[in-house]
Amino acid sequence: MVRAVWFSHSQRFSLHCLSRFNATIAIPHAPLFPQFNEEMIISAIKSVSRKTQLLQIHAQILRTTLIEYPYVSLQFLSRVAPSGPLQDPTYSQRFFEQINHPSVSHYNTMIRAFSMSHKPQKGLFLYRDMRIRGISPDPLSSTSAIKCCIKFLYLLGGVQVHCNVFKDGHQLDTLLLTAIMDLYSQCRKGDDACNVFDEMPYRDTVAWNVMISCCIRNNRKRDALSLFDVMQSESSRCEPDDVTCLLLLQACAHLNALGFGERIHGYIVDSGYGGAQNLSNSLIYMYSRCGCLDKAYEVFRGMRSKSVVSWSAMISGLASNRHGREAIAAFEDMLRIGITPDDQTFTGILSACSHSGLVNEGMSFFERMGREFGITPNIHHYGCMVDLLGRAGLLDKAYQLITSMVVKPDSTIWRTLLGACRIHGNVALGERVIGHLIELKAQEAGDYVLLLNIYSSADHWEKVAEVRKLMKDNAIQTTPGCSTIDLKGVVHEFVVDDVSHPRKVEIYKVLDEINMQLKIAGYMVEPSSELHKIDDREKGYVLSHHSEKLAIAFGVLATPPGTKLRVANNQRICVDCHNFLKLFSEVYNRDVILRDHNRFHHFRGGHCSCTDYW
Repeated sequence: MVRAVWFSHSQRFSLHCLSRFNATIAIPHAPLFPQFNEEMIISAIKSVSRKTQLLQIHAQILRTTLIEYPYVSLQFLSRVAPSGPLQDPTYSQRFFEQINHPSVSHYNTMIRAFSMSHKPQKGLFLYRDMRIRGISPDPLSSTSAIKCCIKFLYLLGGVQVHCNVFKDGHQLDTLLLTAIMDLYSQCRKGDDACNVFDEMPYRDTVAWNVMISCCIRNNRKRDALSLFDVMQSESSRCEPDDVTCLLLLQACAHLNALGFGERIHGYIVDSGYGGAQNLSNSLIYMYSRCGCLDKAYEVFRGMRSKSVVSWSAMISGLASNRHGREAIAAFEDMLRIGITPDDQTFTGILSACSHSGLVNEGMSFFERMGREFGITPNIHHYGCMVDLLGRAGLLDKAYQLITSMVVKPDSTIWRTLLGACRIHGNVALGERVIGHLIELKAQEAGDYVLLLNIYSSADHWEKVAEVRKLMKDNAIQTTPGCSTIDLKGVVHEFVVDDVSHPRKVEIYKVLDEINMQLKIAGYMVEPSSELHKIDDREKGYVLSHHSEKLAIAFGVLATPPGTKLRVANNQRICVDCHNFLKLFSEVYNRDVILRDHNRFHHFRGGHCSCTDYW
């Protein structure tokens, strides 16, 4: 069979390639193609399944000048430009350039195609070209142009398109405004996204979802939760869908908002989404992140079918709540029923070994990962192994592992080792690790705080002063400790020495009472948790107002005796607060579940699930 040959823009295909066209496409037999009319060609375009057939049709369109028929050329372009088995952006652009008088629809097809390709810039060039040629874009043109900007986060281009939207009079189009809002959100321009949202004359569920996503992306997760009620209010009357639920579960997981997460779970069941595997996976993740493993397992057990994602979510939940042996058992159960683990599964199982101090088991899984399952360790797997060895005090072995990695160690790997240096007070190695972070130009405030911990624990106060001066000279600002507590579906937030809460006077009164009761029971302030060189009395005052303690005091104030308290903190819990909460759980007969930035602590009866290994 003779293949079609491409000539230059001014030439046409050779006709001898068409000899077997009738045999490959189900159209009426005819000795000569000039007998084909517009309907026949369109039917042929719709029925093709191979690129060679399209080339033959292309030749016929050019020979008969049917390319000047807008509907014909648009049908052909629609087969090769958008996503699909016949997609070919380069070929579709060359076809587009052969159309002497392209319409808005032709441009829209091409711009949309490029918005889904690896060359979104070309879509913006076409958008500009159509305006230069005097062709007025419609809302779909601008929507696709905005999606091109989203593809490579081109904020300036998006702003220019947004300006043209007003010029073209399309500022009432919901789909277009939603795309603009999404661009601002992804470019971290949350206020601009909110302004677009507020100006929308009508908001559908997609628009609400983009707004919720914007709040989550811009660290306004509590606002994201509040939108769930607003969108269902009398004024909005917009029903959340499964995407809404996925986004809100993500926010609940980060905020430790168990009460609100349970509301979303109830809505999922009532709305008929309960069978969706992705929602069940998200529920497992949310309940696990809120330290509610019984609910996570209940969802997991009730799933009709479980994917590797489901098993990985359950294993990771067990890992973060220090159920290492149970995580290993779940892993073996997964293998037994024939589900092959992926890299995420191994991240979870290695994390389980790390949090539970299962060094030999962790090293075995790390070796099996490549030998049995052909999975090359990634940066997360190495991070788990460094954490495993570092927590166990095998700092030299952890350092050797980093220097022998097949991938270049990133800042997270070095920070993990730095944290282990803080735990075990290894000053020399801690200084060496900071040197590696400086080489990567990736040092952050938290790194210097860890180094301050190392120096202060070793009573190297002159080094502490040097580090503080360095931080001041380089304008390095530390992130204040922040704790949240979820009560009746409302998330309350506290920082150290917080006086912003409307019940602050009552909270501090309750905290003073708690401190007094705990001191009677034997609680003593751990001065090493305060990094400033001040006397122990001043240290005691500063430590007594840490955000975790304020959240606990509010929980005591606002809930009946015996109520379990759930607190989340954005930093690693200090030794003093850890001791405080252990004794609090015994004296006040309350269970406390605290999640810091990387693990859970379950306090009950004067003990913690971590057994002081964190």
